[in-house]
Amino acid sequence: MPRPPAVPAAAAAPVVPAVLPGPARAEEETSGAAVARRAEAARAALETARRWGLARLPLPAPQPPAGRPELRAAQGVKLADGLPPVVYRVPTDRPIVFLTVDDGAEKDPEFSRMAAELGIPLSTFVADYLARSDYGYFRRLSEQGDAVNNHTINHRNLKVLDYATQRDEICRQQDQLEGQIGSRPRLFRPPYGEYNEDTLRAAGSCGIEAVPLWNEEAFPDRMEYRYEDQRLHPGDIILTHFRGTDLWPGTMPDLLRKVVDEVTAQGFALARLDDYL
Repeated sequence: MPRPPAVPAAAAAPVVPAVLPGPARAEEETSGAAVARRAEAARAALETARRWGLARLPLPAPQPPAGRPELRAAQGVKLADGLPPVVYRVPTDRPIVFLTVDDGAEKDPEFSRMAAELGIPLSTFVADYLARSDYGYFRRLSEQGDAVNNHTINHRNLKVLDYATQRDEICRQQDQLEGQIGSRPRLFRPPYGEYNEDTLRAAGSCGIEAVPLWNEEAFPDRMEYRYEDQRLHPGDIILTHFRGTDLWPGTMPDLLRKVVDEVTAQGFALARLDDYL
């Protein structure tokens, strides 16, 4: 009886070297190191958030656009020929909002340190009569990437002043900030949000490119919303102030904690206003 054909033996599994040679080994080590670095960065970020008393990690903002978006007349944006645009809400679909801090009376180093350690971007609007006692504080904010913008010399209601006086209030502060901080502001916020056409003409005459106002106002113990739904919206601008416990029920770090927790809970990240206007 003929014998059945022999069945070929199964191919032996390739032997994987214990140590990958050359470039393969370097790639594996690099990949492993990258994973380890990301894990360590996540652990450190969580530890920092807990140290500052946050309810959860702040959401990271997306990379800013390569160029600032073109502004068109829409809800939240007012345009007029030859005048800087007035912006209540930045046109964007991204889940981002912007934190702006006005005046300059309270110069709390813990506030600036907290913002730096958490990676929270700020845009400040500084009035000279409040800031001049320590412009070094605002220089340090600028050095950590936070823009220092114009809020006039004396924080007066510009709407009741003539053109020449308005121009002096705005343009002198442009000069002051250029000398003190090292750069000439592009953004200007009128005190109390009060302005007229003369305000915009005066601001434009000394280099202002946009006039951001706000949708929400933040305090250490609450957020106040302009809109009925009492919610944040993409591109909203949040106003707050450099104030201390003599005027507020809390410190500047308490304020920042409240803002970050509220923004994060609603699914938003804080982005840098000056990258979008």
